[in-house]
Amino acid sequence: MKSYPSLEGVQKAALCLSNVSKRTPLELNKRLSDTTGASVFIKREDLQQVRSFKIRGAYNKISSLSSEEYSKGIICASAGNHAQGFAFSCNELQIQGDVYMPATTPQQKVTQVRMFGGAFIQVILIGDTYDECQTVALRAAKKEEKTFIHAFDDVKVIEGQATMALEILEQTSKPFDYVLVPVGGGGLISGMITVLKALSPSTKIIGVEPEGAPSMSQSLAQNKRISLKTMDRFVDGAAIRQVGVIPFEICKQHLDEIITVAEGKICQTILDLYNKEGIVAEPAGALAIAGLESINADLQNKHVALMLCGGNNDILRMPEISERALIYANLKHYFLIDFPQRAGALKEFVNQVLGPNDDITHFEFSKKSFRNNGKALIGIQLVNATDLKHLVERMEIHNFKFEYLNEKQSLFQYLI
Repeated sequence: MKSYPSLEGVQKAALCLSNVSKRTPLELNKRLSDTTGASVFIKREDLQQVRSFKIRGAYNKISSLSSEEYSKGIICASAGNHAQGFAFSCNELQIQGDVYMPATTPQQKVTQVRMFGGAFIQVILIGDTYDECQTVALRAAKKEEKTFIHAFDDVKVIEGQATMALEILEQTSKPFDYVLVPVGGGGLISGMITVLKALSPSTKIIGVEPEGAPSMSQSLAQNKRISLKTMDRFVDGAAIRQVGVIPFEICKQHLDEIITVAEGKICQTILDLYNKEGIVAEPAGALAIAGLESINADLQNKHVALMLCGGNNDILRMPEISERALIYANLKHYFLIDFPQRAGALKEFVNQVLGPNDDITHFEFSKKSFRNNGKALIGIQLVNATDLKHLVERMEIHNFKFEYLNEKQSLFQYLI
């Protein structure tokens, strides 16, 4: 018979973690509170030692192992944050561990794993996705008779993550009306449900998934665990092809609502947090905050908690994050424009087609011999989204033939 996380197990996990994980702050966010009319609090798990909540579950599970399991060693598969919690725990408990990570994992996370684990871990980069990586790791664990520490489909791991729920209840003076939780494999939200349904049953729990990787949403809709055939891997910490068995069963019975958020909206949220609050959030960490505007409810005078679950964002990703945010806001547009191959054609385009506030941010053109026209790839940034209509009208009036690339995903993917 399959076991499930319990409130008692979460309370034991809290004792186990009392001198390991930080009791992270629950901060009132004035900007989001003013925007919604609610009292909006952010749980700052980006301030953990490993800059994510994953230390909670990894340490709780690893510390529960027997001496025989310790002697054989342990293995995990992770897109980054679970690996860091795993590595930290291996170093703290002085147990040898193998960390399998997708080859596509941002270098910043790989470097952090090695730093936290020190001499007690080795990193193996393999596969393009978490799911491919996990398949190899599970095979290795079986062959080498090592214990596999699952990132989200394990009772002890879930109970460790759920200590976040105990903390937010202790840190507030009244019950929350809504708690928004990021969803990847489902470990965190199933733990939050376990605690909140027992201690704060009036609280509505809302899961937030990236639009490009809605594995829990689709599984709940079909009433069975499905495996996504395709997915956008941008939100790497939550891009999971198939949710866990335990999380799915808990969410199927008790999750109040689940919503999806566009990757571009997540990018804008990351930029807002950095520019307005000085908070560094990774894409999966910003998920719940990005979902706040999508709640189908009047939040006026409500008490709301958002789980900011990770701050492991590689600074080298910021140009792509900025680009995706601009495209989501309809302020960045790409065109393939047919230019007459004669002197002055580009000057006419700049003078007659571009508006006073339009900015060319990308331009590629190579003159072709023995042709009347040549294709130019142009990226244009606008000040107002409504300016696009006028830009297109001017191209048509002045006979510049074009293809709009933002809607052609097969071509557009090469530009960002």
